[in-house]
Amino acid sequence: MTTLVVSIDRGGAVTGGMDAPIVGWDAVESLVAEFGVKDPEDSQVNCLLESLRVARDLEDSGEDAVVAILSGVGDPVSIDRAVARQTDQLLAEHDPDSAVVVVDSAEDERLVPIIESRITVDAVDRVVVRQARDIESTYYLLKQFLGDEELRETVFVPVGAALIIFPVLLLVGSVAVAFGAIAAVFGGFLLYKGLGIDEFLETATAQIQQALYSGQVAIVTYVVAAGLALIGIFAGVLGVSNISTDAELLIGMRFIYDAIPWVTGAALAASTGRLVDEFIRDERVHSAYLNLPFGAVAVGLVVRGIAAYFLTRSETVAPVTVPAIEFGPLRIAETALDPGVGLGLYLTAGVLVSLLGVRFAAYLNATTGDEADAAGEGNSPG
Repeated sequence: MTTLVVSIDRGGAVTGGMDAPIVGWDAVESLVAEFGVKDPEDSQVNCLLESLRVARDLEDSGEDAVVAILSGVGDPVSIDRAVARQTDQLLAEHDPDSAVVVVDSAEDERLVPIIESRITVDAVDRVVVRQARDIESTYYLLKQFLGDEELRETVFVPVGAALIIFPVLLLVGSVAVAFGAIAAVFGGFLLYKGLGIDEFLETATAQIQQALYSGQVAIVTYVVAAGLALIGIFAGVLGVSNISTDAELLIGMRFIYDAIPWVTGAALAASTGRLVDEFIRDERVHSAYLNLPFGAVAVGLVVRGIAAYFLTRSETVAPVTVPAIEFGPLRIAETALDPGVGLGLYLTAGVLVSLLGVRFAAYLNATTGDEADAAGEGNSPG
């Protein structure tokens, strides 16, 4: 088996006016010594020495190796055609089975496809001088970085925008304002990318489009839920504005107390829409979706009860009262419940609603399963 080991001298810096290709160990070694004494800092010297080393290793392993130098001068088309012609000459004279190409730059590496189109190239050996390895590596990393469209958009766009906005801010305001604005923009951008908000918005947009095109009920109930949540926030803010205390805990409890009924309604609307869509799509509803409305109401009752307990104990809101009840001659007067009793009633109601949801989901799933089994038995042959 014969392997052709070629080194490419683009521009003819090594071969000069010599006829290429230069073939043979002695010829290449002599040229290395001559050119190395003339210009020892040229990386092509290391490239030629590497081709000799590869040829020696191949011969030591029992293979026949032919070492050669391909060269071309002039414009890129002339260089490419010269390399192609010299490769054909080597193939005709030595009939190698494969080739190993030794290069020392990205420009030389562009000629590899010309050789590869004529003979099988087993390996491309790129020689990097040790002192310049960091520079070469930085060049290739930068080249790869510039070729990545996503990285360019992520880095160059915000940097370019900042460089454009910065002088405008300097003209309008002070240096501190300019640096502060740029830092705020960069901080927001980093949070935007780091928290994956861009991916979330992209996914949410696709889901909304799919929901609109397919006519899902949930898209309407989600809008209703968003409106109810906004009303809840507004109600909470109004409740806080009417409170006459500076205690942060009580202010927070008052906000929750006034907002939670609306927020619970929002969760109930959203979960109901999801439940209806699930039923329309699969003609059955999983227990997880069935539990959502009951869970929303139960959580709302518990949170409202806890907030009411704090506010009642601080006399911020009136306690829960039981209206007067009359049963014939029996009459029960209106009674104000103790804050602890009111909390107990809220918690008990939340637990009962949650248990009711679990029981309802289990019952409905069992009924649906029995109907499916009956339909399967009716359709079975024989």
